This record gives sequence, C-alpha cells and structure tokens, in this order.
Amino acid sequence: MSAVPADRPGPHLRLVGDLPESAHPGLVSVVIPARNEIRTIDGVLDSVLSQTYSNLEVLVVDGMSDDGTTERIRERAEQDPRVVLVLNADRVIPLALNLAADRAQGRYLVRVDAHCRIPANYVERVVARLDEGTWGGVGGRKNGRGHTPQGRAIAAAMGSKFGQGNSVYHYGTDVTTVDHIPFGAYPLEVVRELGGWSETQLVNEDYEFDYRVRQSGRELLFDPGVEIDWDCRQRVADLFRQYLRYGAGKVQTLRSHPESAGIRHLAAPGMVAMLACAAILVLPRRTRRLGVALAAPYLGIVLAGTVTTVGKLDEADERVWVAPAFVAMHVGWGLGFWRELLGGLRRTGLGSGARPGLAASAGN
Repeated sequence: MSAVPADRPGPHLRLVGDLPESAHPGLVSVVIPARNEIRTIDGVLDSVLSQTYSNLEVLVVDGMSDDGTTERIRERAEQDPRVVLVLNADRVIPLALNLAADRAQGRYLVRVDAHCRIPANYVERVVARLDEGTWGGVGGRKNGRGHTPQGRAIAAAMGSKFGQGNSVYHYGTDVTTVDHIPFGAYPLEVVRELGGWSETQLVNEDYEFDYRVRQSGRELLFDPGVEIDWDCRQRVADLFRQYLRYGAGKVQTLRSHPESAGIRHLAAPGMVAMLACAAILVLPRRTRRLGVALAAPYLGIVLAGTVTTVGKLDEADERVWVAPAFVAMHVGWGLGFWRELLGGLRRTGLGSGARPGLAASAGN
C-alpha cells in the first residue's frame, strides 16, 4: 500500500503531457475524492473493486479526514493492492482530481463519488464507449437515493424536469450528446492536455471542465445505460445549502467563461428577483394584486412539479417534502448566484483580488 502526499506548491495544474511510459494499455484509473466518509467508503470501494472490468487502479484522494476514513482506506489498500491512498491537504475537490490525474497510470480516468454505488458493469460500459474513440467524455444516469422521508422526496424532485431543468443526466432515457456529464469518465490524455480541473473553481468544477472539453472540439456522451446511484442530501435544509453553493459556483464559471452563459442559467436568478419584487409589492394593499401576479407563475411551476412527482412516493411523510425540495433547489441556486455575483462586484470595487470564499470539502 502506498500513500502519495499533496506537498506540491500551488497552483497544481501541471498535467499537460503524454501518458507515463509505464502506463498499462488496458489499465483504468478510478478516482474517488473523499473526506470524512467513514459511513460510505466501504460501500463505494466494494462496488468499484467488484467490477467486471478488473484491471483497475483505485485512487482514493482523502482530504485529511478525522473520522477514521483515512485509516480505513489504508486497511482496504492492504487488502487489495489496486487501492492507493492519495493525501489532499487542501481539502478541495478540483485539487483532489488533479492530484489523482498526476498520479494516474491508466488510459482512462473514471470519477466516482464517495457517496455512490456503481453496478458491476459500470467501468466496462464506459470503457466500451470511450474505446469508440469519438468522445471527450462519457457519463450516464445519476440516480438519487434517499434514506429518510425528506431524502426520498429530494431524490424524486431531483429526478424531475421541474427540479433540474435540462440536466438530462437526472432523467434522460436516450443516448445523446450533452454539455455536461456527472462523475465523468475521460481519456487521461484529454485531462492532461486541458490542464486538469481549475483549482480556483471550488464549486461547479465539473461543469467548467466539461465546457473546456467541448471547447477543444470534443463531444460529451450521455448513455442512460451507464447508471450510478448517488446518496443525495437527506434534509431539505442541507439541499438548500448545497444549491446555494451551486449557484455561486455558476458565477465563478461565468467569470472564467462569460461566453458560456445561456438563458437557462438566468432562470433561477430571474425567478428569485421576481419573488423578491413580489414580496415587496404584496405588502401594500394597493400593489398586492401585482405582487401575487408576479409570484403566480413560479407557484404554478412548483404546483405542477409537485403534482407530477408525488406519485413516485408511497408515504405521506415523504410527499409533504416534495414542494419544499423544489423550492430549496430553485431559490437556493438563485440566491447563491446573486450573493456571489454581488459579492464579486463589491470585491472588485474594493480592488481585492481574493478568491471567492466558497467552502468546499474534498467530497461532493
């Protein structure tokens, strides 16, 4: 068993170059960023190590866990030499991915989240797609899994078009090219050519990287036959905080790539602005009707989404959380967008070049 320390000075984007001469032509590098995942690390490792495609190295990049995760990874590495512990003192996801990409010896890099389970043929299927030689990256269905009443409602809402808009990977059923793939699988040479993941992009780093893959002239493939089960947030309050970070991360991406902005990226911020105006107008009696009229379209969307989603749930204590889950995603994302945008404008006005303060762990 070996552990690789994260002792390089930043920035860490030193990935351009050919594959190592020692790389095995059939080897695949599975990368698992993790921090304080003692409850789930065995499950994800079991699912990875039992793949039908067994020629793997499994790089678990641990963000200095203090709950026993690091020690458990060491134990698993002693049991199976395919497991390699990589230490990530900076505790952020893009750095974890770059450390793994520097260390990887495989032809392909396959990211798997520490909260995930993958079916036994997962790696075999993505390798078959990447072997076609057409794709800059491949990904599949990201199926949310809830373990509490709120968690099951959140999983159902995230699997709805009303919750995720055009995020096809939550509900798509057809093979198609897309602008983003979850937990993507990429040729390692593509990762290195593009310089890896941006280490100033603390949130939304996967979308930003996928954007650069597409800008390089390559396409991303969504294959619904490639499925990954993912433990979503289990409380609506945690979901709201997660989407605050997502909305802020989108602003970071747009700062780096303003040309990537689309109308859909402005939907949640526009909705939040409209709801704020509605809240102000509904207070005075003379403008109350206008306030209600402004809020009505969004309330209608939430109602439609709730009606089409509650049927997926069996229990009343699950169904009652569907509407709050939709609101947490939409409002959280929109508020996060505005908070980061306005905060960035204030920092610019003060002449500060500080990196945006988005807290992110080494796990998702």
